[in-house]
Amino acid sequence: MTQEEQLDFLIHYLLNEREEYKDIQMPDDLSEKQRLLRSLMNVRPPIPAREDFLKVQDAYLQERLAQRGITKPEDLTPVQPGRYLWQGDITTLAADAIVNAANSQMLGCFVPCHGCIDNAIHTYAGVQLRMECARIMARQKKEEPTGKAKITKAYNLPCRYVLHTVGPVIYGAVTQTDRELLISCYRSCLELAKDNKLRKIAFCCISTGEFHFPNELAAEIAIQTVKTWQQQNPEQIEVIFNVFKDSDYEIYRHLLR
Repeated sequence: MTQEEQLDFLIHYLLNEREEYKDIQMPDDLSEKQRLLRSLMNVRPPIPAREDFLKVQDAYLQERLAQRGITKPEDLTPVQPGRYLWQGDITTLAADAIVNAANSQMLGCFVPCHGCIDNAIHTYAGVQLRMECARIMARQKKEEPTGKAKITKAYNLPCRYVLHTVGPVIYGAVTQTDRELLISCYRSCLELAKDNKLRKIAFCCISTGEFHFPNELAAEIAIQTVKTWQQQNPEQIEVIFNVFKDSDYEIYRHLLR
């Protein structure tokens, strides 16, 4: 199959899964097809998929990854011993693990084409990630607590694993409890990475954006928590602080200088 044939196959499969999709027309434009596929994947519940769908999906996502480009941690230059700053798309980073800013349902973002990191990670990992998260939540039988972390496979992402953590949501002034919960997110991910013998992990800006934690304060907490943990666990894990926005890059660059 060509890439566009793969795209058509995946869209037709997903449209045929739901009766309410029967009137949706296949777009002619390639970018609109890609957007429709992403939307359908975003809203799809964590139900089993046929093997032929998974095979085509995996081939399609791997080809898309090759087009977007992969960044290897060994090509990055540390800004401090054991600490890196990298601006880019975390779904193209071939670290041992990347950190996902998840919500308490832990099933990914169901808003079609939403701009959050949770949406991007689930989109480019493939539908298997949501299914694995659903199995974890079924065993847990409750929402994921704020400040904790879970580990899953990465599927079609170039990293090996994804660490999912739920950060605090800020509704007004940041409280001491909010600070402690954000610290716990970073420490939980680091401990989970250590338990799984991972050497390089990439943190996104947990709790900023949709969760409204002030960016500069969140960065201060992230850097200090990582520094303290690394001092307590020397030569265990190298950390990449991943940012996407220019404003966050400037904040981290200033704090790590």
